[in-house]
Amino acid sequence: MDEAALRADMIEGLEHQLGEPLGASVLSALQTVPREAFVDDAPYANDASEEAGTRALAPATVARMLAAVDAEEGDDVLVVGAGIGYTSAALAEIVGARHVHAIDIDRRAVHLARSNLADAGYDAVLVDRRDGAGGLPEYAPYDRVLVEAAVVTPPRALRDQLDEAGRIVYPRGAGDQTIVAIEPADGVEPTDRVDRAGNDDPAPDGFRTVEEAGPARLRPMLVDGEQAGVERNRTRREDAEFAEQGYFARTGWEQEWIDWDERL
Repeated sequence: MDEAALRADMIEGLEHQLGEPLGASVLSALQTVPREAFVDDAPYANDASEEAGTRALAPATVARMLAAVDAEEGDDVLVVGAGIGYTSAALAEIVGARHVHAIDIDRRAVHLARSNLADAGYDAVLVDRRDGAGGLPEYAPYDRVLVEAAVVTPPRALRDQLDEAGRIVYPRGAGDQTIVAIEPADGVEPTDRVDRAGNDDPAPDGFRTVEEAGPARLRPMLVDGEQAGVERNRTRREDAEFAEQGYFARTGWEQEWIDWDERL
């Protein structure tokens, strides 16, 4: 079977699993983006996988997130957690490549996402190495912010960089996670906000939950100094020296622990 036929089969399986048809823009994006440019083994299987040390989300998770984002052509979108670049490519099909900005704290992920996007023809997507907790203020405000990492509450910087009519989508929770969409709720008191189940809405002050898009299991958001597979935080100087060595040790720096609190 050719790749187009495999994509069609994947989409049919996703719609069956989700129990409802995908929206027109999401459907078109998933039909167009060549997932084989981002995932090496079984790209159209509905499974999460590891790609060069970076986690590739299952297509069903991507589809639920894209549907929750509910972006339109011309919307400016910030993706926090560039990953393999596949979600950014799908968003580029919906809003236009120059309207997609992706950031990741992991240099390997930034390099991988840039390379994959270029190979797939989406090199106009901006991918930068940033701490996701700080967002990307240079291109704010954003109509949509998609966080591809688990958080209990989106960092304040991301909320501040959102347009007043915008939407943030993220996996809420630490263990069990639910993909949710929140929007500004000006004029609505926190005590008046409830979620879809009638419970107090856990959205941050000034926001309310407008959609729940099903369960997820994503890795937690890292902050600057924390990298996947590293046993302790590194200083920026160490980060620079580490990058110059051209490899990434699985357990971080092979040297004795330094108690920086006592040194400073």
